[in-house]
Amino acid sequence: MIPKTDVEQDSLWDGTRIGDWRLYPSLHEMRRGDEVVRLEPKAVALLVRLAERAGRMVSREELLDRVWPGVVVGDDSLTQAVIKLRRALGDQPRHPDYIQTIPKQGYRLIAAVEAPASGPLGTAAGTPVPRRAGAALIAGGLLLAVLLLGYLALPGNREAETAGGGADVSNASEAGSAAGEEPLTVAVLPFEPLREGVEQDNLARGITADLVTDLSRLSGLWVISTHSVFGHDDGEGAAAAASASARYYVSGSVQRTPGRLEAHIRLIDSGSGRQLWSERFDRPIGDLFDVQAEISRQVVRILEVKLTRAEHWRLARRYTRNLDAYELFLQGQAALLVRQERENLNARRLYQRAIELDPTFARAYAGLALSYVADYRNQWGADGAAALARASEMAQTAQGIDPGIPEVYWVLGYIETQRRNHGQAIAHLETALGLDQSFADAYALMGGINTYAGHPDRTVKLIRQAMRLNPEAGYLYFLLLGRAYFFIGDPEQAMINLREALARNPANLEAHVYLAAAAAARGDRETGEWEVDEILALRPGFDTEAWLATYPMTAAGQIRKLSAALASLGL
Repeated sequence: MIPKTDVEQDSLWDGTRIGDWRLYPSLHEMRRGDEVVRLEPKAVALLVRLAERAGRMVSREELLDRVWPGVVVGDDSLTQAVIKLRRALGDQPRHPDYIQTIPKQGYRLIAAVEAPASGPLGTAAGTPVPRRAGAALIAGGLLLAVLLLGYLALPGNREAETAGGGADVSNASEAGSAAGEEPLTVAVLPFEPLREGVEQDNLARGITADLVTDLSRLSGLWVISTHSVFGHDDGEGAAAAASASARYYVSGSVQRTPGRLEAHIRLIDSGSGRQLWSERFDRPIGDLFDVQAEISRQVVRILEVKLTRAEHWRLARRYTRNLDAYELFLQGQAALLVRQERENLNARRLYQRAIELDPTFARAYAGLALSYVADYRNQWGADGAAALARASEMAQTAQGIDPGIPEVYWVLGYIETQRRNHGQAIAHLETALGLDQSFADAYALMGGINTYAGHPDRTVKLIRQAMRLNPEAGYLYFLLLGRAYFFIGDPEQAMINLREALARNPANLEAHVYLAAAAAARGDRETGEWEVDEILALRPGFDTEAWLATYPMTAAGQIRKLSAALASLGL
């Protein structure tokens, strides 16, 4: 919903001429002679934001913050709004008369803009809006006031109001937005298994994930993916969102037949739809790792990304050369992401078998560490402290074997989060981002840590960054958002995101806990009591105090707020 200040400001643009059209924001329409075109509210808001600075580039980040304030959406929402607006204007993206795309940066309104008879915000009737200074039409004093209010209202800037206390664990929020020209953006879509079966699904998922990891390590690329340490269900929505957010995308299909690997890989220019490279592979299954490395090299070659010697070395080497160990690792990953006790034990056995086959398989050690963290976090074992210590030992072993794997530092950060060493956790995540600037889960975990440490207002921006890099990461991103909004004091937004989380994973206990608390905070006792029943069905005898004993939150005020909300429902 557009803030009141923006709604009032937009209505003053009624009658503004933009190219051949006159815009009437209050009516959500444009007119050209007798022709009337209705616009969606977001399209109106987008057009006004561009008209405010006609002739100047407006960044995608600013448009997302202004048109969708306080709501986390992916880049695809902005892309779709631009598409609808262009269609309404009769504009052509390749030869625009109205909206010009600035690749990897934002958009610019290039049509002439002329103020209405009354003049928006007090300008003289018929005054042209300067094409290189569209915002100048706002009177000086009012401009300062509106911009200041708008700035303070943005979710990413609220931290200034609360930065006075507590440890600052948000330093890495800008890690992915360094100044200067943005590098190439590539989406890796989930590879499609051509045959049915768990083995085929694991193979397709593994090749996708490894390609993402290979490309993410290169300094010349930003990689958008649907692969996540947190886990998710891939789907058409994820693929569409990822490809819409990137300049190029890689897609493919794979299958394993007796003794053979067959794959068809494509690299597409998302702007023109032109296929830049396509190749079919039919190799012995033992050549799997060579095929993966060849795909990465071909993508890099076509995009002409310049690599350092270290990056060439990283691209050339694999995590393991043992195919059987790799297959066991993929099976372990699939079992781990179910997040149930029995499957967690199965994942541990699979990782252990993979390590027996290849004692230098660092990622298998990292997966094994996560299985022990799950025991601690979910109170599945009798000695949680021992499980966490074992997790740390396995993660440190992985780091010692290969200190260049970003996921290993994510695991180390996750372990330190459980220990409530939030500063150390952030340090590990910053190391991960130094190795992979596109590592969406690193941003997401940073967001979660900020909430644990008492800064939920900082979480939203971090999760937005994670969602842009991984448009469909699954339920946990929505859980992190819902949790943050609950502590920010916006139970309605909290409930929206928590319901999204539960739609993707109905068995997640934490999402039910926070949905019950948010419902209580909103005064919706019926929903709260329903969620209590769900909690008790998932964990009979649930006790809030016992649950919080292994919960990594350190902000005492937030713990009291959550406990009080649950207590009001009888938990």
